[in-house]
Amino acid sequence: MKQERSVRRRERILDAAFSVFSQRGYRQAGVDEVGRQAETSKGGVYFHFPTKESLFLELLRTTADRLTAKVERTIAPYDDPIERADVALRTVLGVFAGHRTMARLFLIDAVGAGSEFQVELQRMHQRFASIISQQLDLAIEAGIIEPIDTDIAGMAWFGALNEVVMRWLMSEQHGRLEDTYPTLRSILLRSVGIPEERIAELARA
Repeated sequence: MKQERSVRRRERILDAAFSVFSQRGYRQAGVDEVGRQAETSKGGVYFHFPTKESLFLELLRTTADRLTAKVERTIAPYDDPIERADVALRTVLGVFAGHRTMARLFLIDAVGAGSEFQVELQRMHQRFASIISQQLDLAIEAGIIEPIDTDIAGMAWFGALNEVVMRWLMSEQHGRLEDTYPTLRSILLRSVGIPEERIAELARA
């Protein structure tokens, strides 16, 4: 029972940290405010996370885990690897579109938070790029596309998506992030040699 209470309190702290960091930004967020929202003491927060930096790092990791799991669940029903890659990118973009404060926290605040966070962000980017690379490998095996360096292609695809999201976050008149995806999809699919008729078919799906 004691261990279960400790696990629940840790989860409450992470949920509260997400709320506070999203509202205040990393630098302005306070551990005492996290404790109040988590209904625990400041010491209770430090029991699980010795520093604000360690709390934010764990928040990065757990959010990346959840987003990766969501992407993998979403693409699982599809058989075609190009469709799976398309759905994966669309899912990530949709999550960011629906959680602007989260996107800003992890794509802007974390960038300026220090080298340790940069390393964690790179790991997160690599995880998503690898999902794309795996689908492109399968597409090559199936003869759908010509052989290419799929590691570079995966990084390029996710890098392009990341740039679009960053510009949306920095824009004062941001509009709908989802509206950027049809153009982005066409550019990325053409980059690996997908025929125009196949691109049009995916756009109608």
